[in-house]
Amino acid sequence: MGLGVLDRYSSMTIPRLRLAGLRSVRAGPFYIELDEGETLAITGPSGAGKSLLLRMIADLDPHEGDAFLDGRARSAMSAPEWRRQVIYCPAESGWWHDRVGAHFDGVPKSAAALGLRPTLFEQAVAICSSGERQRLALLRALVLEPRVLLLDEPTGPLDAETTERVEALLRQRLAVGMTLVMVTHDEHQAERLAYRRARMEAGRMTVIDR
Repeated sequence: MGLGVLDRYSSMTIPRLRLAGLRSVRAGPFYIELDEGETLAITGPSGAGKSLLLRMIADLDPHEGDAFLDGRARSAMSAPEWRRQVIYCPAESGWWHDRVGAHFDGVPKSAAALGLRPTLFEQAVAICSSGERQRLALLRALVLEPRVLLLDEPTGPLDAETTERVEALLRQRLAVGMTLVMVTHDEHQAERLAYRRARMEAGRMTVIDR
């Protein structure tokens, strides 16, 4: 398997997510195939291009190449259509309303699984802790039921118990077909969650077989 390549072209099924030569001046090219319910965890030093890859998949940063969702090319979709199904959740998410609840249609059922109390949805985003905002951003993405979720350091500010809650909820979603591409500095988390792992350095990705 070549540097920066994660290929599974021998599979007879159409992959959930396929990257075909996705590249920018700083990173790539990337060739990736992932099926329903699979996870790719990417580790590597800061500045290696991990977040850039996620942003290219989400069509947020300039790039060349194409991506495919269940066999359909991203270039054949509008940007909003793609981003409703392939959702990027950055390490620090933006908030466009002052109050938490304005970002949701009621209190999502999964809030309790993440340790988020119902009263949290009545308060201002500004007074939420960094860990609460991290989980709220994840919850905001999950309620949209994405086919592919792109997570950038999803548990960075969280303690061990809360990290376990997040990972348990992600496993539930993976079990029903969601595909996950995750950037993490935690090698143990990559081992726990990922079907496939890769390491990024200087814009190039090397696959680590389990």
